[in-house]
Amino acid sequence: MTLTGKDLRGITVATVLPFDEAGAIDWDGYAAVLDHCARPETTDCVFVNGHAGEGTALSDAERIEVIRRTRDQIGAGRPLLAGIIPTGIPDALRQAEIAREAGADVAVIFPAEALGGGNASTKAAVRMFEQLARDVQMPLSHFQFPIASGFGLSTEVIAEVAQIPEVIAIKEGSATLLAYDENRRAVKAAAPDTAILPSNFHWFFAQVALGGDGILSGLASLVPGLLADLWQASEAMDLAAMRAANDRLYPVVRAIYGPAPVIDMHTRMKDGLVAMGVIRNATPRLPLLPQSPAIRDGVVKALRDAQVL
Repeated sequence: MTLTGKDLRGITVATVLPFDEAGAIDWDGYAAVLDHCARPETTDCVFVNGHAGEGTALSDAERIEVIRRTRDQIGAGRPLLAGIIPTGIPDALRQAEIAREAGADVAVIFPAEALGGGNASTKAAVRMFEQLARDVQMPLSHFQFPIASGFGLSTEVIAEVAQIPEVIAIKEGSATLLAYDENRRAVKAAAPDTAILPSNFHWFFAQVALGGDGILSGLASLVPGLLADLWQASEAMDLAAMRAANDRLYPVVRAIYGPAPVIDMHTRMKDGLVAMGVIRNATPRLPLLPQSPAIRDGVVKALRDAQVL
């Protein structure tokens, strides 16, 4: 299917990927994850092979199989986004082609290595997306990194990227609320049909209160219903319901994203899925490491406090 930004409204789950004790993908566990987090009543779109799915630790063959299995399980009716984590344009083209052939609808382009060191604030990203728009035969989305990482695009650049017709969405992860609002306003002024998908985990409530086209998060792998409650309340302009949903989300957000390093957030989500009985093993692939018993206990307590365990 050919998608537009309007097709990506709502909750997009960035799926975690479980492994077995030997480090191989646990395909039965992954099917159970999709059963848990990709139900139509809570989730509108599915995003695979991103940070949550440990995309950088996967081979091409594994990424292809993730896409194929996901498409088979969710069916043809819902958008399937696939992470493209390139070293440069040739690698981005190669990854996007195999993702499209495997069944993905949208290529979510992560910043290339060369965009670091301050280059992300220049027009380099615009030129990159212009070439990808010419050569990739599918809709594109930009994956906005935190500004502090050095890979986050400036507001001026992100608005230019959003105007490229093939770019239908911005996954907005600038990791500051000011940057989110500045980028949201600039994109909507320049390209109103380009979807803005909030993904700043500490500020889900504030982001959807300001405005956005949905929520894209790995946290939807763990507590899709809580995020769906927040989103639906925001769509209804019901502040009291938004606050109630946020109060239930708060302990989970703090347990998942609070401890350092934050990159371990997706392993903590898998710890929560183990506690729920969805998967058997939470161990990630190197260079990520298992979490301490104290961190795991904190996740379990947070799920109980949120009344989902």
